[in-house]
Amino acid sequence: MPAERPSRGRLITATVGVMLALLLASLDQTIVGTAMPRIVADLKGLDYYAWVTTAYLLTSTVIVPIAGKLGDMFGRKPFLLAGMIGFVGASALCGQSRDMLELVLFRGLQGAFGGMLFASVFTVLADLFSVEQRARMQGIFGAVFALSSVVGPTVGGYLTDGPGWRWVFYVNVPVGIVAVTLVALALPYVRSRASIRDVDWPGCATLAAGLVPLLVALSITNTHAWTSPEVLGLLAAAAVMLTVFLGVERRAEHPIVPLGLFRGNVFTVSVLVAFFSALGMFGTIIFVPLVYQGVLGVTATNSGQLVTPMMFGVLVFSVLTGQVMTRIRRYRFLGTIGVAIMILGMYLLSRVGVHSSRLEVTRDIVIVGAGLGMTFPLTIAAVQAAVPRRFLGVASSQIQFWRNLGGTVGTAVLGSILSSHLPGAVQARVAALHLPIQVRLPVGGSGGSPQALFDPGNLAHLRQQVPPQALPILERVIEATRIGLADTLHDLFLLSAGILVVALVASLFMREVPLRGRQRPSFEAVPEPDEEPEPATA
Repeated sequence: MPAERPSRGRLITATVGVMLALLLASLDQTIVGTAMPRIVADLKGLDYYAWVTTAYLLTSTVIVPIAGKLGDMFGRKPFLLAGMIGFVGASALCGQSRDMLELVLFRGLQGAFGGMLFASVFTVLADLFSVEQRARMQGIFGAVFALSSVVGPTVGGYLTDGPGWRWVFYVNVPVGIVAVTLVALALPYVRSRASIRDVDWPGCATLAAGLVPLLVALSITNTHAWTSPEVLGLLAAAAVMLTVFLGVERRAEHPIVPLGLFRGNVFTVSVLVAFFSALGMFGTIIFVPLVYQGVLGVTATNSGQLVTPMMFGVLVFSVLTGQVMTRIRRYRFLGTIGVAIMILGMYLLSRVGVHSSRLEVTRDIVIVGAGLGMTFPLTIAAVQAAVPRRFLGVASSQIQFWRNLGGTVGTAVLGSILSSHLPGAVQARVAALHLPIQVRLPVGGSGGSPQALFDPGNLAHLRQQVPPQALPILERVIEATRIGLADTLHDLFLLSAGILVVALVASLFMREVPLRGRQRPSFEAVPEPDEEPEPATA
């Protein structure tokens, strides 16, 4: 039976509640990083440092596609509420952690509920708004996501230096309580006719068994070579289990990931654009702090704040694109233009050298952010307009999943290339100086990371260790080292631009689906699970 259509006031209340849910999940991804040095010092667990982030990444990425499908079957509201309540509870547990192992476990739990939120928030918009309104709201929600990246490091630093690092997690509690209250009272409830027996449990199990080793393998490439037994073994296990998963899904009556969706033009093109845009975008997020701190020599107490201009570009252009795409013909070319702008920004970044200005770098990353902001609302809005209503959740969550996976792959691959190529580039530049004496910096085989090498504190310590008469030579070596870093980043930014060309070409093949019309969202019951699935078509 169709649910009662919400009033305007109730619609606004529900939208604010869902927006707070998105802010809750996305802010946590940036706010915690600032507090990590203080957390490690307090809990004495440096060995578990990386796993605080990895645990969250693992569980959230695995849960996103599963929660998206289950939301289609049982309705979005239960999963949105469960995600928020669980996220708040897990945040409180993180704040109560007595050692790093507890924090890692609780972060994994928090990530699972965060995955529920990411799988639900953008899909709920399809339940609340018409197609035309939905496209505009996707832009606004994309801006909320970008805003969290801007304010997260600042809020995290304030809380860590003020009431303490535990409040980085406790702050989620009051925000979560408000969001749960608003959603519980205002979001329409959709009665489900699916049952627990209809869930594709083998698909859930094999998907998780394939994604976990894949993500772990990608996460440890910063400490293990790609050819190491650990990485190769995990990748082999992932390949086997994901192959099994595909076989299970072909035979499943109600698959977690309906493979027929990939026969639809709009869905497949959107997946490609989301994946390769994220893969290339992370070239900026990873390397921009190195550009500022390493190449330009700008002191940075918080490298996360250096990408703030990029996120302002995302924020502004995400909102503008959401407003414009329903008002123009051939809106699909907005995605093409957006990726082209990202490529331009990457090319300009590749030209940054030791004599470039900070203003030039800021301009370049704003350009990248503007292009990225144009792709954010387009992919979700187009997919939601193209697929049947019963596949809204799984299709929307797949875009989020592939974007996350692209970011993870980009971080691993580009970071590994940086680590392997930087020592040779630096040694070549230092050798070209033909110095009469040798002055060595901790690069390359010593295991020193680029971030550690160009840390102002480390450089100051290095200068103190050198005799005064050798300081001019040391300064020449440091400058040569910066030039070597600029050479390496030049190649990596061009590689990122090349990766984005794949997204650019893919975007040209997207077909138009109507984003305008008078149709209103329908709050009908979730369809019977035995209905035959139909592939998305343009």
